[in-house]
Amino acid sequence: MCHVSVIPRPISVQASAGAYPITAATVVRAPAALLAEAQFLAAALRPATGFDLPLAALETGAGGIRLNLDPAAAVHADGHVLEATPEALEIRAATPAGVFYGIQTLLQLLPPAIFRAAETAGPWIVPAVRIADQPRFGWRGMHLDCARHFMPKEFIKKFLDLLALHKMNVFHWHLTEDQGWRIEIKSLPKLTEVSAWREKTVVGHHDNRPRRFDDTRHGGFYTQDDVREIVAYAARRHITVVPEIEMPGHSQAVLAAYPELGCTGGPYHVRTVWAISEDVFCAGNDASLTFLKAVLKDVLELFPSPFIHIGGDECLKTRWEKCPKCQARIKAEGLKDTHELQSWFIRQIGEFLTQHGRRLIGWDEILEGGLPPGATVMSWRGTEGGIKAIQAGHDTVFAPNSHTYFDHSQATSRETEPLTIGGFLPLEKVYGYEPVPETLPSSLAGHVLGAQGQLWTEYMETPKAVEYMAFPRLTALAEAVWSPAAGKDYADFLRRLPEHLRRLDVLDVNYRP
Repeated sequence: MCHVSVIPRPISVQASAGAYPITAATVVRAPAALLAEAQFLAAALRPATGFDLPLAALETGAGGIRLNLDPAAAVHADGHVLEATPEALEIRAATPAGVFYGIQTLLQLLPPAIFRAAETAGPWIVPAVRIADQPRFGWRGMHLDCARHFMPKEFIKKFLDLLALHKMNVFHWHLTEDQGWRIEIKSLPKLTEVSAWREKTVVGHHDNRPRRFDDTRHGGFYTQDDVREIVAYAARRHITVVPEIEMPGHSQAVLAAYPELGCTGGPYHVRTVWAISEDVFCAGNDASLTFLKAVLKDVLELFPSPFIHIGGDECLKTRWEKCPKCQARIKAEGLKDTHELQSWFIRQIGEFLTQHGRRLIGWDEILEGGLPPGATVMSWRGTEGGIKAIQAGHDTVFAPNSHTYFDHSQATSRETEPLTIGGFLPLEKVYGYEPVPETLPSSLAGHVLGAQGQLWTEYMETPKAVEYMAFPRLTALAEAVWSPAAGKDYADFLRRLPEHLRRLDVLDVNYRP
């Protein structure tokens, strides 16, 4: 690698003499198909430079910053070539997304002050260089739980900007939990009137005894207009927003508003402690499926993502074992047990999503009792579930808690660290993560869509707390899912990281030093 500190690490970097200066006279040239990318670049450069760079059609002249569609630029749709000489700077890619990632590379070639929101003295110099790059995986994701602790809309936008900077393209938005429901469903108003609010929250670690509470009402939700705004904001950054609506477990907040959907009929309350609840959707009650399909109808209208995440994890079956309706369902459908009942339930939802042209994705517990056709597995309990799913012909996104759970501590000594759920996940371990399991035959590797990091927010009450737990581990994961496995070099990553941390400083990111 040469002196540039681009993250994720590009495939090829060739430096030459000189530099390309960006001045007030620089023109951004692009075809009509890349107008959005040209506008994004001009807007990104404007605050720090003070330059209101003019946009022009590609054929109107030479020089300037040229954005160009070239089918031969890279094999992968997100790949790109960036060439800077003292006379001109060009980004070529086969798709607008590839050009967008080339723009992210360009921004990282400039001084970190380019990310400042106020005008800063230049000069704004891009080193003469040729960078050819493309990602290893198509799913480069980051999850954020906004159900345990609600996160403001403006922070979601900042988070999306940070994902784009790291060339990540999936935002897995966790919106429902035992402890809160965060999305407006117009036909079901009690979800935002009741389910979105808990009366208090446990203080300290969940395992502490006796338990203490803060006696402060916590909650909030995203209106449908909020969701549309966030989805559009993400799309302009070539990020797909994958919503997660938990079922059949992690649903006590729903039951607080609609107790008839539980096995016992309640009363229920929005859960005020962490961990999981025995109170789940009654799988023997037709009304549960009717309710969830009504929810998903709105979700499908709001989220164009081909994938809809239905959770499917940690569904305790205690209530089902004793519920007459659930036992009657098991008998009527010829099922063996409650594990097959969960599989039956998930299949009903999977068929609904398929009928609407979408793909079901869920945590690896959806394997229990058999996978519905076309389902994609998100493997979090290690890699075993993902491998099993792949062997059965299903696609998988790897998200193992051993390497991608950023709610785990960043140090062995907890005295100087925020309270966490537990575990230990240092930066080096994240960087060393290999998304394709060693035991997976190479002939099946095509079923590995990619990988993602997880941010569960039981112990992250604020956006700044989220940032501290995410960075710089998210930076390391971004390289693990983008850059080739061959040539990974943690020492080289650490050499490039200080410059990247200066970018995060300018962006007001509360990373762990």
